[in-house]
Amino acid sequence: MSVLFVFPGQGSQTPGMLHQLPQHAACHATLAEAEAALGRSPLLLDTTAALQSTVAVQLCLLIAGVASARLLQAEDIQPHMVAGLSIGAFPAAVIAGVLDFHHAVQLVQLRGQLMEQAYPQGYGMCAITGLALPQLQNLLDKTQAAGQQVYLANINAEQQLVVAGSDAGLQAISQVALQAGAARCQRLAISVPSHCCLLDQAAQTLAQTMRDTPLHAPACLYLSANAARVLRSAEQIRDDLPNNMAREVHWHDTARLAWERGARLAVEMLPGTTLSRLLKPVFSQGVVMTVADDRLDSLQYTTRRMAQDDQY
Repeated sequence: MSVLFVFPGQGSQTPGMLHQLPQHAACHATLAEAEAALGRSPLLLDTTAALQSTVAVQLCLLIAGVASARLLQAEDIQPHMVAGLSIGAFPAAVIAGVLDFHHAVQLVQLRGQLMEQAYPQGYGMCAITGLALPQLQNLLDKTQAAGQQVYLANINAEQQLVVAGSDAGLQAISQVALQAGAARCQRLAISVPSHCCLLDQAAQTLAQTMRDTPLHAPACLYLSANAARVLRSAEQIRDDLPNNMAREVHWHDTARLAWERGARLAVEMLPGTTLSRLLKPVFSQGVVMTVADDRLDSLQYTTRRMAQDDQY
């Protein structure tokens, strides 16, 4: 039985998320490390006003993800594999031993700045539920041909897809998607057009910055949510981390990869619960839990029980 740690992306942030971290030594230590790397208190980042900034959102998600994973590790819940959606790839890399946390803080701060500077307003992302990929792709092709900036960004489930682009493009695709039978089109709490070609230049700049960042071979399986495959070398992950902002997310395929690789318990790190809902259909014969909603003793008991069952 393998344990999968998953780390959520933008849209899962909530005001006060760092103030609400568990009162645990691992969380306190992570906040202190983040403050040393940033030169200011990370607790200034999670107010409603501060979270209007992509930079603050991404830093909060990094810190919360690392803090909650370290808490579980301190309590004898160890991951055999990790996967992160978008910005979640950075805390996943930290927990896999690929990237030192202080470097991750600096890189994520730059990542957010590059994305925010490229698209300070007028862009975002929209989740479309109820259409299959070929149907939505056909609508996207027609909308792009009409001059709109809108692109496929995430394949989260068979009929839960995310598009990215300009406000006008998102409005146009939402209208035709609903007319074509989509159950729902929902703007996400993301103010930049992630996971499409609009962020190619920002990704290249971050990749150049990362050329000299020390990286290490992963100590557990590192699953790329963009490639939907295991990346085994530091150099593969050096390409994956900076460029994931401009590449499509294949979360559904990544979930299936984790199951095929033996994951039977998936635990979503703070602050999210969205990834766990997406994982449940794939892990229908396994167990999916979250740090946000499940008690620590329940997580410990489930881990021990499943490990014991695996021995028989």
